[in-house]
Amino acid sequence: MSHPVSIALDTRALLGEGPRWHAGEQRLYWVDILANELHRFDPATGLDDVRRFEQPVGCFAFRAAGGFVLAMKDGFALLDDWDAAPKPFGEQIFADRPDLRFNDGRTDPAGRFWVGSVNMTKSAHDAALYRLDPDGALAFVEGGMLTCNGAAFNADGTAFRHADTPSHDLRAYEVDPATGTLSKRRIIHSFEHGKGRPDGGSFDAEGCYWSALFDGGRVVRLSPEGDLLQTVELPVKRPTMIAFGGPDLRTAYVTSARAALSDADLATQPHAGALFSFPVDVPGLPEVPFPG
Repeated sequence: MSHPVSIALDTRALLGEGPRWHAGEQRLYWVDILANELHRFDPATGLDDVRRFEQPVGCFAFRAAGGFVLAMKDGFALLDDWDAAPKPFGEQIFADRPDLRFNDGRTDPAGRFWVGSVNMTKSAHDAALYRLDPDGALAFVEGGMLTCNGAAFNADGTAFRHADTPSHDLRAYEVDPATGTLSKRRIIHSFEHGKGRPDGGSFDAEGCYWSALFDGGRVVRLSPEGDLLQTVELPVKRPTMIAFGGPDLRTAYVTSARAALSDADLATQPHAGALFSFPVDVPGLPEVPFPG
């Protein structure tokens, strides 16, 4: 089945990432990490509002009380509303670690915020996965990575996926939904080297996982067992993250990047950095707010 890909927003993001659909507002929020920006996009009007910060925002989660929790360069911050100033939340664990920043993340069905870090210089395998609990406590979950990406949970919180992107391997875990404990780690899919690496991803309502393949020019849908079910080609080489929105969560939104592409690359990819969309048959999952 073909999936007609549209340009939802022809922005030139350096490193577009982390699209998240706000059901109450019917708007898509996303970040441009390298521009230190949080964006608020209204598909109905085409308007895209921008907030700029003093640090990169790797990802964010909506809060149950309104506003956001931001995973920034040094640590977490709370934003009470769109116009508010960020307030540090918990320990700023990377304040004295210039190579490290927070990167991709997702809330689980209980609202805990799981966030990976990235070693921006690839100087050491010291990136890791963390869990931020509602009281601000930060737990180290798993380390030894370069770029922790693709964090997502299935609908009932019993399955988790993420990737150390340069490894090309997608990792699968079983989860105890009550405690948030991971177990039975395994490689569920290994992507062929040279044809894209797993960046951001999301589950759908059937328990399948969609992954954006950075430098692969496509997004793919994998079965719960890790088998390749669908491929959607994109007109850019560097898709970064896929998430679902629209009134019925049947619109896929894909962010992309243009940073570090050559002039020759950009000549053949004039829409690099754009936000893309296409319809899907199986809806995605609603975003769970972070308590507080």
